[in-house]
Amino acid sequence: MLIDDNIIDLKINSKIIFISKLFDEIIQCQSGEEALSYFNTHSNQLDKLPNLILLDIQMPEMDGFEFLENYKRFPPELKDNCVVAMLSSTLDFGDIRKAEANPYVIKLLKKPLYPAHLEELYKANFPVAK
Repeated sequence: MLIDDNIIDLKINSKIIFISKLFDEIIQCQSGEEALSYFNTHSNQLDKLPNLILLDIQMPEMDGFEFLENYKRFPPELKDNCVVAMLSSTLDFGDIRKAEANPYVIKLLKKPLYPAHLEELYKANFPVAK
């Protein structure tokens, strides 16, 4: 799942993920609210839920950290099967420290997304390679 308010970033990152062939499906959400709605709609369908979330930090209305505050309320079986990496262009040291300290965030990736970084993240968190 990609969560980013920038439609160009969504398209570029979706293409990178598609070309990598690491994931079977890409769910695009243009806001934290849209992503939460997706989770609420599909919470009883584990096969419809993502294994990885690439989450932007700076978004209007609900930023990445606010999304994580809502995400932490989801049942453990949902969170146990889904890892979160923040994908951001932020240079704000407060955001960087906050992302690194968040227990749900496995990594902070800098934009733009590089295929090698995605593959490294995949291998570290999904040991059964395709």
